[in-house]
Amino acid sequence: MPISTERCYEEIEASTETLAGLVDGADLAIPVPTCPDWTLRQLATHVGRAHRWAAEIVSTRSAEFIPFRQVPDGRFPHDPEQSAPWLRAGAARVIGAVREAGSDPVWALGQLRPAGFWARRMAHETAVHRADAEIATGREARFEPDIAADAIDEWLGVMSGLGGTDPRVGALPDGGVLHVHATDEGLDGAGEWLVRREGSQVTVQPGHGKGDVALRGPAGGLLLVLLRRVPPDDPQVQVLGDPAVLASWLAATPF
Repeated sequence: MPISTERCYEEIEASTETLAGLVDGADLAIPVPTCPDWTLRQLATHVGRAHRWAAEIVSTRSAEFIPFRQVPDGRFPHDPEQSAPWLRAGAARVIGAVREAGSDPVWALGQLRPAGFWARRMAHETAVHRADAEIATGREARFEPDIAADAIDEWLGVMSGLGGTDPRVGALPDGGVLHVHATDEGLDGAGEWLVRREGSQVTVQPGHGKGDVALRGPAGGLLLVLLRRVPPDDPQVQVLGDPAVLASWLAATPF
């Protein structure tokens, strides 16, 4: 089960606050190694725009995609003293919009879903890009286990399969299985997944089982590997089985 919408709000606020602190007074030309071709300014701009974009979709109850260029207040401030407030305002805007909308249906990546979808999506988006900023500025990127596990669940089941043709089909051999196992205490059975390809179909099921390859470790470490922020040989995680299957999955599912 996904984490609660309230928990998503908490993560949006917390990760935005960390990101705001990192950009406040910083050299915004610092490159972000985990987001090639981006600087810290571009990363912060992306997060602030994403919050405002999601808020615009939700607040207008849009049933269709809204282009980024149509979103109000999407420009990163020229005044350095306004950088952090601009980021915080975007987080507040998307949280307020989802609170007001409740379960109203809105556009959500090609289909109508309850507005709360955007709280979950923005919680993970903000947390991962906050981690990108931490890595860029020499800090250790950490995640709360429940947030990381929920982000893995969304990534494996929804986000990694987006596109005209499901890229996960080519990522696994026919009949192949990827097992992802988060070892954190307190996840109450919400920390294991089996990703299986059968012909042209890919299924993601919670639970334990045998895979061609298993990725095992703390949920935060697993998330960083699955989103290609750190390599599979990162000391936080273990790769058991055929590493070529994991390499194929990672190559086909960029974030």
